[in-house]
Amino acid sequence: MFCVTPPELETKMNITKGGLVLFSANSNSSCMELSKKIAERLGVEMGKVQVYQEPNRETRVQIQESVRGKDVFIIQTVSKDVNTTIMELLIMVYACKTSCAKSIIGVIPYFPYSKQCKMRKRGSIVSKLLASMMCKAGLTHLITMDLHQKEIQGFFNIPVDNLRASPFLLQYIQEEIPDYRNAVIVAKSPASAKRAQSFAERLRLGIAVIHGEAQDAESDLVDGRHSPPMVRSVAAIHPSLEIPMLIPKEKPPITVVGDVGGRIAIIVDDIIDDVDSFLAAAETLKERGAYKIFVMATHGLLSSDAPRLIEESAIDEVVVTNTIPHEIQKLQCPKIKTVDISMILSEAIRRIHNGESMSYLFRNIGLDD
Repeated sequence: MFCVTPPELETKMNITKGGLVLFSANSNSSCMELSKKIAERLGVEMGKVQVYQEPNRETRVQIQESVRGKDVFIIQTVSKDVNTTIMELLIMVYACKTSCAKSIIGVIPYFPYSKQCKMRKRGSIVSKLLASMMCKAGLTHLITMDLHQKEIQGFFNIPVDNLRASPFLLQYIQEEIPDYRNAVIVAKSPASAKRAQSFAERLRLGIAVIHGEAQDAESDLVDGRHSPPMVRSVAAIHPSLEIPMLIPKEKPPITVVGDVGGRIAIIVDDIIDDVDSFLAAAETLKERGAYKIFVMATHGLLSSDAPRLIEESAIDEVVVTNTIPHEIQKLQCPKIKTVDISMILSEAIRRIHNGESMSYLFRNIGLDD
């Protein structure tokens, strides 16, 4: 696993005042690795708690030490059973609230349901619902990483620290890709262009954007107001009022804006889950002359047959962080590599507990990052 600790942070770890309790809300042991790494960096023991499922599938949480008057940090990584993960977190937060904890800080590296943050045709904004549930349960602060849309922070009425994984991914590119100076940063769709531009400017590399691919579900009918009745009702519209209809979009043939011939292509995104769009992008880049293809993403959900598809594809390497456990997927596909981000999460916990400024963790991060 790739991880380098900057010297300025080495001297600051393992320095926390008393009154800090660190819990893992996962009943799944495979999801506790990140919690253990954070506890090790902070030099504290994991709090004593039991989280398990009753025979009737109800979640039960039993805190086995006092949290009265203490700063409680609850680390929750998302498992395959995302709804159980959410209930474990909510019940533990409420248990700490009713046990008179001074503050309850959720450390949720990957915020679940983050893709459902826009109104769709007769749908709902599930991210807003989840944020309201967390606040109502008793959460007083949230630490997360690379939200799918930064505007999700506005769904909360508590402080939210949206940390970035890009420094770790940039460091991986510089140290693990020997000829990265001959690379080009690729956005697999225009929606990813800002992220690609951020990487390219920091690495002093060129940028390419793939345009014309099939429209994905997330951008389809994002606003329920774009759902007029199929049959025009004469009684509903005044005879003198003719509302112009919006011309439907039509995707052009797939094109690559930028030169990738004879170069390393590095595709960047925030989430890699369903890999079809990444595989299509890789094939397009190969056809345009790219001789090596990397995929960099913060959150590696890698659902369903993703490991097998990646292994059989033109992609040479997929680099993700450990915000989500994916050890099983790595066994199925050696192309998947992991970057450890426990250092920045542990430093965020230390700073919040000690009442220190968080601005150090957001150096050189602009509004578009």
